Amino acid sequence: MNGYYKYIVLLAFCSACSESVQISNKLNEKPSIIPDYAEVTIPSNIAPLNFSLTSSFERANAIISSGSEKIEVKAKENQFVIPASEWKKLLQSAVGNTVDITVQVKDKGQWFEYAPFKLYVAKEPVDPYIAYRLIAPGYTLWNKMGIYQRNLENYTETPIIENKMSGRNCVNCHSFCMQNPDKMLFHMRETYPGTILIDGDRIEKLNTKTEQTISSLVYPSWHPSGKYVAFSVNTTKQGFHANDRNRIEVFDEKSDVVVYDVEKHEVVTSGLLFSKEAYETFPTFSPDGKTLYFCTADARPIPDEYDEVKYCLCSISFDPASRSFGSVVDTLYNANLSGRSASFPRVSPDGNYLMYTLSGYGNFSIWHKDADLYMIDLTTKESVPMDILNSDDVESYHSWSSNSRWVIFSSRRIDGLYTRPYIAYIGADGKAGKPFLLPQKDTEFYDRFMMSYNIPEFITGKVKVGGRVLGLKAKEDKGIDVKFVK
Repeated sequence: MNGYYKYIVLLAFCSACSESVQISNKLNEKPSIIPDYAEVTIPSNIAPLNFSLTSSFERANAIISSGSEKIEVKAKENQFVIPASEWKKLLQSAVGNTVDITVQVKDKGQWFEYAPFKLYVAKEPVDPYIAYRLIAPGYTLWNKMGIYQRNLENYTETPIIENKMSGRNCVNCHSFCMQNPDKMLFHMRETYPGTILIDGDRIEKLNTKTEQTISSLVYPSWHPSGKYVAFSVNTTKQGFHANDRNRIEVFDEKSDVVVYDVEKHEVVTSGLLFSKEAYETFPTFSPDGKTLYFCTADARPIPDEYDEVKYCLCSISFDPASRSFGSVVDTLYNANLSGRSASFPRVSPDGNYLMYTLSGYGNFSIWHKDADLYMIDLTTKESVPMDILNSDDVESYHSWSSNSRWVIFSSRRIDGLYTRPYIAYIGADGKAGKPFLLPQKDTEFYDRFMMSYNIPEFITGKVKVGGRVLGLKAKEDKGIDVKFVK
């Protein structure tokens, strides 16, 4: 009997602790949450979108439902942490449909229920990984930086290379061939300089400065065949404004575009891409490999006229069989007529659209507050602003997923200083959904994290080469000298 009475007492105690929710009032307004995930379009394989309420309450619940699937989450310290296994099951059942999230809060002893907000679950998944560089947001002496990869299906982040493995040097400009994690490259500057190229099990260190080029190879774009990489070569300067909303200025005194032959270790170019009268930069290949897009501006006295330099967006044909270029340059965006400057062209893998950045002048738009994303329909050649993706602060670098349905881009919309990655759905018609911030397990992560996300790139899997191997390659290999071929 003693055991029986103990069971009854315990049951009564637990019942008292589990407060039933009696809703006093249903509100017409939706809850204010951080990050703002309301009404966003998401892939079915994304990690849980944990969120917090912007106001504090005595208690709070979230009911997440789609069809017959339902998750109930109680807030802890005002934060909703969604169970990963239940979230995954719910999203799989919601593909092509919606998820409703209803928030209930207890305030001054009474329960209130907000109007639900929706998540739209796309039919198309997203590539499971992204790669990015983490770097301090302003001028730095390269004390700490690295290139990292993040599993989008959970919150796991692992380093590809950290500069503590390579003499605290600068590691930058990582690039992948058609989102392939087994075919990539990145540069090292200053200590153990060179370009590290990974092609499956083959790892090469390249010495890319030639007598004919003004610098080592800089901004890359792989040819879809993997046999070539287009690069800019740049003489770049950095300056600081004493009183300007754009904190830092980066500009080219000279720049050209070349194409590197991966198998022959040779660089080729054309007089239309390699001219003292113009700056050519930010090359990118079309998915069929037959067109090379790039940005170009008339050369001007630098730094005196830095803010008068405005880049057009152009293209030239390329024959991969003969490594030859066409004789005609086509202009997709004319800065001389439109008055703004183009940078970072990127073509969707299906070949239908080209996204690029426009700002007031120059090409290093990651510090320009007016930088916005635009997109060209490559069938009609019509260019439109991506208003739903843009904010009052910087939107700059961007890349496409392998299925052309997702883009990830850099934005400083949160605080104007730190660059954060946002993901957005792009329909087959070119229309974008509301973007969402890269989810973290802790919703206060970005409030404390003092690094910027640089060059976010989708990849279809995990980069397997370890940072120790890459660091030893940089330190111990003298490198292969690249040759310039006229």
